[in-house]
Parts: sequence; structure tokens; C-alpha cells
Amino acid sequence: MDETVAEFFKRTILKIPMTEMMTILKAWDFLSEKQLQNVNFRQRKESLVQDLVLLCEKKRASVHDAALLDIVCEDIDLFDMEQFKSSFKKILQRALKNVMVSFRDAEENAVWIRIAWGTQYRKPNQYKPVYVVYYSQTPYAFTSSCPLRSNIPLLGQALTVASNHHKIVKMDLRSRYLDSLKAIVFKQYNQTFETYNSTTPLQEKSLELDIHMDSRIIHENRIEKERVQRVTQETFGDYSQPRLEFAQYKLETKFKSDFNGDILAERKEPLRCLIKFSSPHLLEALKSLAPAGIADAPLSPLLTCIPNKGMNYFKIKDK
Repeated sequence: MDETVAEFFKRTILKIPMTEMMTILKAWDFLSEKQLQNVNFRQRKESLVQDLVLLCEKKRASVHDAALLDIVCEDIDLFDMEQFKSSFKKILQRALKNVMVSFRDAEENAVWIRIAWGTQYRKPNQYKPVYVVYYSQTPYAFTSSCPLRSNIPLLGQALTVASNHHKIVKMDLRSRYLDSLKAIVFKQYNQTFETYNSTTPLQEKSLELDIHMDSRIIHENRIEKERVQRVTQETFGDYSQPRLEFAQYKLETKFKSDFNGDILAERKEPLRCLIKFSSPHLLEALKSLAPAGIADAPLSPLLTCIPNKGMNYFKIKDK
């Protein structure tokens, strides 16, 4: 691939919003699914573009392939951010007499929205605003907690109409860290084991075993330790985990017993239980459990599926 074609690829990829990058590359259908999974979409855009151009070069991409990518990019509906702001603000102001809406453009085609809610008889409360981050051409918005829960449906309606989407996706996912939420929702977080090379020797650390211990036991311990490290790496990958502070599981199950006349077995209402895991960095903490010998490897899918499912609120019921 000559420099002219490489520059064409570079300029075309640079104009793709990061939030739409994976969608457009899949629609282009030139790079394989495996190749895309091995790309780090969390790095800076300039570095990402360089990696993608190198991949195209390895596949001997032509100027025709670059032109097809450009067509895919142009095929996306052009989004008018100013029109979105105007429409969003009008919808809220028509429904509520006292509401103040402010906007600030951010990077990656995102807009920050600050909403100070009022009522029909009270002015907007500037001390308890709601913050919303919306990424253009996506059905996703990130919101802070809303002090007036009755206004949540109105907020969703305004986002849906102004963004020209059929609906805004509601996800059971919460965190204080916007970058982590964004990485999970837009699949910019790579939790795949395909980047792991099984031929690469694992980094060995001292097992701190008694020097008089049977050599067979030492060997078995080393094999088990290597297995745990391999399974952990296959499950969580080489990348740092998105930052979440908790995962919550609500369990509902009916009591089962082989004895007739058991009081709990006759209970019609299910037994309910709430389990919550908390940590300043929950996913990194889960990643360290098996290597530390605190839990068996692999961990339960209920714990490891959090980024892929895009949720940290779970309801578990009987089938």
C-alpha cells in the first residue's frame, strides 16, 4: 500500500467518531471480527488510527477498499448537534414552566447537559441539578441521579425525540466514573482472551515454599498457579478493568423440600435475598481473587459477565 492510499485511509478513519468506530468498521466488512477484537479501542484516537492503517496495509488494502470505507462513513445520517439542543430544550420547557437547561460541547461528539428542575410554582433549584452526557448518533445517555424521580420519564422522552432514536436504552449499570461507563457501553473495553498467547511463558514469582517440601508438591503447585494465571488472563484480558464500585444481585427463589407439610415449602411468596459486592475498584478486585488464592478459578460467570452484559444490577429468579 503506497503512501497516498495510506493517507486516504488515515483521513477517512480520523473523521469517524470514536463512538461509531466499531459499528462503521463492522459495516465496512474488510477487517475480520478477530482482527477487530485484537485492536485496543481505548487508546488515543491517533494511535488507534495508526494501528488500523497498519492492519489495512497487512491485508493489502487498495484505494478501492478505502473508497468503500468512505462510502460507509457518508452513509451515516448527519447529526445536527444544534438542532438536538434546540429540540431537547423546547420539549422540557413546554412540559415544565420552570426549568433551566444549559449545554457544553465535549470531545468525541458528546454534549454535557445541565438541567435545573423547577415546578409550576417554584423556580429551578440550582443546587440540585441533573447532569446528562449524550453522545451523538447513539441511543445512549449517561445521567446523574435525579432528585425528582417524576421527571425521569420526561427526560427520557426529550432525549428520544431530540436524538431521532426510537428509544434511549436504559441499562442496569451505574458508576461514578464516566470513562468506565462509556468503555463498557460502547464496547471500547476488551475483555477477550484472544490477545493472550499461550506460548508465552507466564511470569514466575517465588512460591515461598519450604525448601524441604517434596519436589512433586512443588511441581503441582507451580502447575496450578500457572493454570490460575492463565484462566484469569483468559477471563479478564491484559487490559485494566473499567472502574465500578459495586455489583448488586437480587435473588428470588421458592423454598424446595422433600418433606411434606414443610412450612416454608407451602409458602407462596418467594424467598428474597440481596447480595452486594463493594470495592473502590470492583472488577480489578475480582480479577485478583483467584491469583491470591481467595477464590477458585474460573470465577462464577455472574461476576465475570459484568462488562460484557453492561450491567451491575442483577435479578436472579427460578426458571
